[in-house]
Amino acid sequence: MLILTRKISAFNAAHCITSLVVATFACSVFAQSATNDITPASVSVQTGDTSLTAPPSISAQLSAKDKSSKATELFAPVTKQNTPKIYVNNASTGSSEMDLRQLWSELKLNNPQLGALRESYLSAKATVPQIAAPANPQVGLVWSGMPANSPFALGGANAPSQQYPGGISSNNSISIAQPFQFPGKKSLAADIADTNAEALLAQSEAAYLQLGAQLSTLYYSALAAQKQLQVLKESVIRLEMIKNVAKARYANNAAAYVEYLNAQVAQSSAEADQFNLERQLQVALNNINTLVGRHSREKLILKGDVRRSMNAMPTLIELEDYAESSHPSLKGSALQLEAARKGVTLAKKAYLPDFQVIGSSYTPRGPFSANNGALFYQLELDLIIPLYFFTKEKYGVEQAIRNQASAEASDISNRQQIVLAVNSAYASYEQARTAANFLRDRQVPQADAAYKVGLTQYSNNGQGFNDLLTAQTQLRGLEIQLALAESNLLQAQAVLLATAGKEPF
Repeated sequence: MLILTRKISAFNAAHCITSLVVATFACSVFAQSATNDITPASVSVQTGDTSLTAPPSISAQLSAKDKSSKATELFAPVTKQNTPKIYVNNASTGSSEMDLRQLWSELKLNNPQLGALRESYLSAKATVPQIAAPANPQVGLVWSGMPANSPFALGGANAPSQQYPGGISSNNSISIAQPFQFPGKKSLAADIADTNAEALLAQSEAAYLQLGAQLSTLYYSALAAQKQLQVLKESVIRLEMIKNVAKARYANNAAAYVEYLNAQVAQSSAEADQFNLERQLQVALNNINTLVGRHSREKLILKGDVRRSMNAMPTLIELEDYAESSHPSLKGSALQLEAARKGVTLAKKAYLPDFQVIGSSYTPRGPFSANNGALFYQLELDLIIPLYFFTKEKYGVEQAIRNQASAEASDISNRQQIVLAVNSAYASYEQARTAANFLRDRQVPQADAAYKVGLTQYSNNGQGFNDLLTAQTQLRGLEIQLALAESNLLQAQAVLLATAGKEPF
């Protein structure tokens, strides 16, 4: 009995010492979090990596075997030797830090699709002075009366001979003809060409907004991936804490070893999720590089604060009014309608005649002889009138009127589509904002509080390991959902502004 009593006393002493160690560990862990309970959305464990701007290094994850394989070529730095020739810009040697505004500037300058549209606009503008320029003059040379067996006797074609004492002919001449269109035709045609060129410019601006919306989507998706990586890193640290508590309780015979194993499995699962997100982030960065005209493997670091980007948005009525007055697509359709109306006026001018002025000089001898004698001059005015009962002109006017009606219908349809697109984008934005606010203000703080309570109870030799693990999993899932919801909100905001014809900054 004495021996048994001593054993029980020793066990109770060890139990008390272990409980004190676990309680001290739990108090040290939650000392800081207990003072910050007023901010329910904060995470109790702070990591050294608080920046959302630096993407994780994928090359650091490669093993020695992978580095010897072809994967090293995929993540090798870009140099002039391995840069494809399709890229005009030289490969940069260092990393580039860019925010959304800088990315949009790079998009406007270096995107090849926008470059093609700009060149098309400049090409269309170059046709305007060509149309407005006068028609080219025609220079003619006529000689006649050449004797037999001498078809090219230019100098002596009209010289007197025994057979032809008076020469052969005096119809050798030089003439210059200059055609003229009826006044107003060329200027109106040049004006139509200039209007169509400006419509091309408006189309290029609309394409710029569409590509910018795509760029903003990729940008905020990459920032969300970086935020998710941070959440997973913090989740790994929280699970490490749970593992230590479970290990201490197991050493105190207060918990089963399977609890420690389950915490270890959950930690490994969070680390595996990090690898997938790192790959997704690298793909997003490659897409951003390609979209802004850079090599896909150039190093890119995204700068930006998600919370600062959630600024106040205009109302739906303001966005609709702005879209109807300033959207590039509507500007382009309005310019096309204006060009179609001018085309009707030009088609009606086809009934008016055109002119041609011809000036000629005649000589009684050959045009290339040394002494041509007296010169005679002649001025001719030709009138080019539409014949055949105005068939071409009548159907030309009908075609222009049909084009005008088509342009008017297209303009009305474009306005309806733009307003409808603004309404749909605004509804998506409102839905994304509601979801993000609900997660940030209610669900994440509740899950954070549940995790803290569960860890505190479990650390104090209470039961509920499965509840603690569930609370941690729910907290991690809700934090990831919050990062995605904030990203979706910013994407919806950028798409809404681009749909209304505005840049998202």
